[in-house]
Amino acid sequence: MAEVLFKRLVLIGIGHIGSSIARALATVPGTVERLVICDASPAHLKRAEALGLGDEYVADPAEAVQGADGVILCTPVGSFAAIAEGIGPHLAKGCVLSDVGSTKQSVLRDVGPFVPEGVSFVPAHPMAGLEFSGPDSGVAELFKGRWCLLTPPEGAAPEAVQKVEALWQALGARTVEMTAAHHDRVVAIVSHLPHLIAFTICGTADDLADETREEVLEFAAGGFRDFTRIAASDPVMWRDIFINNKDALLEMFARFSEDAQTMARAVRWGDTAYIEDKINRSRKIRKSLIDIKQA
Repeated sequence: MAEVLFKRLVLIGIGHIGSSIARALATVPGTVERLVICDASPAHLKRAEALGLGDEYVADPAEAVQGADGVILCTPVGSFAAIAEGIGPHLAKGCVLSDVGSTKQSVLRDVGPFVPEGVSFVPAHPMAGLEFSGPDSGVAELFKGRWCLLTPPEGAAPEAVQKVEALWQALGARTVEMTAAHHDRVVAIVSHLPHLIAFTICGTADDLADETREEVLEFAAGGFRDFTRIAASDPVMWRDIFINNKDALLEMFARFSEDAQTMARAVRWGDTAYIEDKINRSRKIRKSLIDIKQA
């Protein structure tokens, strides 16, 4: 029997990540005594109940968190401020509030002011996910071997941080702590910029003349197909991520743009040495990901 970490844990939002957490918890019985599913969508809530993802299904976040010793925000980061304001007065002393958002400085900014005294706030970001959404998209094995980045604010209770860390480790994730600012710079290059590029490339293809666009879809090679997989991600979630991490994202985009221009010049002038060096360095990065089982 696993160690009981939370007696009443509330997941606010039962999309891809929320559903994956619920499914993963089912594989480690005893970690959470009672799991409460909360979602603003009646259809999502009804489907979650049909799938048996939790023990209770509540539409109102303020009602759902009453008596909870753990709450995880699993909605797009743009909704966090309103949710935090609504649940703040109803959070019990000793409760641990966390999240799964892909931006962390914005989460501290939007949620922090509404965390009442006696409640611990430990932001977290599981570095895992697919392009699908909704209660049916959850994957129980999603977090196994993946990193979950914890960004507790200064002065966070160590026991609360340990509890959130233990939860993610129980779900199979590896954990590490870092500051929110460092987190946002790291994910800007490894996650946010690739998504921005994918959305842009697919948009460029869609803007082509009709006959060319049809050929793009008909003869799509592996590289383009990979971009379309990323580009199929939830638009609201990624809109919120881009806006809430715009400084780090724009910094990384500027650096990428300079490198892309340099590569374009190498292609224009036939600088084969430069082109081969870039490709070889990229191959090394891919091999490194495979070696550490992050591919």
